[in-house]
Amino acid sequence: MSGDSLVAGSFVVADYVVFALMLLVSAAVGVYYAWSDRSQESSGDFLMGGRRLTALPVSLSLTASFMSAITVLSNPAEVYRYGANIGFYTLSYVMTMVVTSEVFLPVFYKLAITSTYEYLELRFNRATRLLGTVLFIVQTILYTGIVIYAPALALNQVTGMDLWGAVISTGVVCTFYCTMGGLKAVVWTDVFQVGVMLAGFLSVIIRSVILQGGVDPIISDSQQGGRLNFWDFDTNPLRRHTFWTITIGGTFVWVSIYGINQAQVQRYISCKSITHARLSLYINLFGLCSILLSSVFAGMCLYSVYKNCDPWTAGRVSAPDQLMPYLVMDILGDYPGLPGLFVAAAYSGSLSTVSSSINALAAVTVEDLIKPYTQMSEKHLSWMSKGLSLLYGVLCIGMAGLASLMGGILQAVISIFGVIGGPLLGLFTLGILCPFANSKGALSGLVSGLVVSLWVGIGAQIYPPPPEMTRPLPLIIEGCNFTTTESFNWTSTSLPAEPNSITASPGQTSDGKHLLADNWYSLSYLYFSPIGTITAISVGLIVSLLTGGLKLKVESRLTLMKEDTTFYYLFKFFQDRVMRRTGKLDLTKDREKKFGNTNPAFCDVELDLTKSSIPT
Repeated sequence: MSGDSLVAGSFVVADYVVFALMLLVSAAVGVYYAWSDRSQESSGDFLMGGRRLTALPVSLSLTASFMSAITVLSNPAEVYRYGANIGFYTLSYVMTMVVTSEVFLPVFYKLAITSTYEYLELRFNRATRLLGTVLFIVQTILYTGIVIYAPALALNQVTGMDLWGAVISTGVVCTFYCTMGGLKAVVWTDVFQVGVMLAGFLSVIIRSVILQGGVDPIISDSQQGGRLNFWDFDTNPLRRHTFWTITIGGTFVWVSIYGINQAQVQRYISCKSITHARLSLYINLFGLCSILLSSVFAGMCLYSVYKNCDPWTAGRVSAPDQLMPYLVMDILGDYPGLPGLFVAAAYSGSLSTVSSSINALAAVTVEDLIKPYTQMSEKHLSWMSKGLSLLYGVLCIGMAGLASLMGGILQAVISIFGVIGGPLLGLFTLGILCPFANSKGALSGLVSGLVVSLWVGIGAQIYPPPPEMTRPLPLIIEGCNFTTTESFNWTSTSLPAEPNSITASPGQTSDGKHLLADNWYSLSYLYFSPIGTITAISVGLIVSLLTGGLKLKVESRLTLMKEDTTFYYLFKFFQDRVMRRTGKLDLTKDREKKFGNTNPAFCDVELDLTKSSIPT
């Protein structure tokens, strides 16, 4: 891909002003919290917002954390090329919130820990905790690099915005407000950034709807182009996106993010009560679904506008991720400031994700790698957290340089989360749900889960799946007429015959291909996470049972108790209702009504005569 921008200088002053404003507001929030909380002495206040946050800002922050620029740029391109069935992610989001609020949240909230990896030491041993921490740090730095680089690349190519200028300005602003304001700054800037993301999507959607003459033409174009491929219930695990891969694989990926990823857990543990924490998860569900559905509809608008002339095949953009910025410059170019708003939306996505990652990395490093081994005062730890935020910010900008060498964006990101997040999810599930899992089982489960998921993940990068499994939908260039394009005067240079996609384009099957390549390596990338999780749990259970796990006595606060779940209370509530309906009244309660309260020793409990002091 050439570094020359395709439409250099098409960004006008108003666009730069809108973009700069977004960065300024974000930085100002950091300054505000640094000033208002300047008396903070403890690292807990800096990293956890003093555990005084309420449900609404936390829920929007949860939404913003992993709805990055990748969502803004890649989801519409995904719909454009493969169809709108990624809308099924709404189902995996619902399942994720239920699992997180019922299984993981109660345990972490009860323990009031800063780092989720502290749990691993309490439940297993220090070695497990260290391995978990190191994996998290590697995963997050890799992911953050992609998140900073991806939007910068796509936007540079289409709007002519300077690539490294954009990367460094994003990184610097982010690092600045994380270092200054801590978790409170991160949460409140996230709230602002969700608004900007939705505004960016809406500007594109509204303009497309006006251009195409309403919503109906967009839907019928998508229908005719085969983009509304919702009824795909093929159970073949090799198919890239079907109902099953998205709902099952997607749920595993998202549970590994919401259930155990430090960036998310740190958010809802900072709520002032467990009810607020649960509420924040369910409110966040609305945010996730609205952003997902906006991005799916934006993808349908993209297809409707370019149904007869695909800019990617025609060589107008060099990667699918640039289709969205291309559309923005095409249809909003005449409205100064609106392309800037869309770019600000893409960068808001990046900023919110990067800031969450930096804050989470600082928290994990302080709690897991510094506190256990040093005797530092809270004031020193607070300064240490700020220094680490700065260091990780610089590291992530460096990673963006490496990301420039990586392939397809959306797939790369989910693969990273699947390969590392899957086995970690298995490890935490073992600890929380299996009281007899011991440290030997936990470590061997984690390592074997990692080995298997790395094997699949790396294999899939070397041998990409064949086109019949990924099934890209047809794109047409018959209607192209580049001599009279409305918005731009294209200087038509020699066009590439084949668009050089950066989304892992299916390699041709050669005869000497590896035997595993046709089935094992061709697995849908969404199944990398379930494979890691299931391997970790199965190996962990077997090893624990073989090494005397059944004799293990675990503190009840470290595992999930039935009293921790909402389902338990719902069940009790309905059970009481049914009892009353069927007339099976509890006689002790009935007697209380008639004769006043009875001796508490005889109320609602069976007498244990061996322990009672009644003379027999």
